Amino acid sequence: MRTSEATTTRRPPWMWLLALLIVVAAVAPLVLQWLSNADDQRLVDLDVYRTGGQALLRGQPVYDFVTPAPQLLPFTYPPIAAMLATPLAMMSWPLAQWVWTAGVFAALAVAVGYGFRAVSGRAAGPYPDETPSGATSGASGLRLPLLFAFLMVACTYLMPIRDQVRFGQVDILLVALCLADCVARRPVWPRGTLIGLAVAVKLTPGVFLIHLLITGFGPGAREEQRRTLFMAAFTAALLTLLPFLVIPGDAADFWFRALFDPERLGANAATTNQSMRGMLIRLYLPDQPTALIWLALVAVVGWYGFRHARGALLDGHPVAATALVGLMAVLLSPVAWIHHLAWVVVVLGALAGDGRDPVRLRVAAGVWLYYVLPIPWWGVAIKAAEVPVLSPVLGKIVQNGFGLGALALVWLLGVWLPRRREAFRALPDRALS
Repeated sequence: MRTSEATTTRRPPWMWLLALLIVVAAVAPLVLQWLSNADDQRLVDLDVYRTGGQALLRGQPVYDFVTPAPQLLPFTYPPIAAMLATPLAMMSWPLAQWVWTAGVFAALAVAVGYGFRAVSGRAAGPYPDETPSGATSGASGLRLPLLFAFLMVACTYLMPIRDQVRFGQVDILLVALCLADCVARRPVWPRGTLIGLAVAVKLTPGVFLIHLLITGFGPGAREEQRRTLFMAAFTAALLTLLPFLVIPGDAADFWFRALFDPERLGANAATTNQSMRGMLIRLYLPDQPTALIWLALVAVVGWYGFRHARGALLDGHPVAATALVGLMAVLLSPVAWIHHLAWVVVVLGALAGDGRDPVRLRVAAGVWLYYVLPIPWWGVAIKAAEVPVLSPVLGKIVQNGFGLGALALVWLLGVWLPRRREAFRALPDRALS
């Protein structure tokens, strides 16, 4: 391990600069496509954040405004998010777009770094052509930077990540915060602080508080998890109460009115809502049976997912545990847009592991391809074709493809992956991999 660490630190800076140039060149078409789009179609969620910050600075009610036509989007986040958005509000619109887009890729780099830590650590290991001084040379020294560049580009083109750039969304930042808090070996911050920040900014990461409660007080409880839970809850509570002192009217408006209006989030039956509730709503059953079925599924899937997340953590696989909890944030939420599935980055890291098992790598590649393709929109096209039986049945299944895929990923991480680890360890030639 000492050799690996020394090897990594002695890579010349130009190697990482080359990796950065590769990433920039590969993602430039995507970035330029959306930043040069029609102004009223460009980073529309960033416009929501920025306009929320502007309303706060002007002393206007944050939850009464909507963005300009044709979007007409309201601010849907807790009031602390509006306070944190004030720097964006003070920037020009073009500058805010570039700053936010750079932030999206910085957060993605953090998620890739932590999510693929095992395979990156193996790539950073000793090299056969090390010089006597311990410095790396030639192609072997490029192994880690090029791997990181490859992973960055591959994850950028996942549809949930493409939508981060398209809409100017915050989800990959929340992924990075929660992942870093869960898997950093020796964090320089009090562990739990970043989860608390994520929960305060957007409610869906609250599933991590449930996970910490289970792992801190349930079977196999860990003292570290209890400390993390207390710090996360304290941070979230502090950032939730702070607006009541600074902007009390807006804080009360959100927690006692706006929060209970699901239509503020958009059309819940839209294809982009890939939560379990979204899939059920698209069956167009009466409201009461839909609500009852959804609550039953939340209980079953939540029990299954949190149980396997606890098992993964106790077995020493924090990335897999974090990926499972992240999937709970998508599936259990009343509304989960496609960009909420940014957790797929962590799923891929958990599946790939240290890169020695070719079966796991093939499965990870299949999951990557699945979430690169616009599968839910294929379902919309199949339904629009109006082919008897085929369109209403297959079309609806394909339309729910990403949500159903998330359910499959819970099984894949919770059941298949532990079995595969055992099978790989039992292979007689595993040491040669």
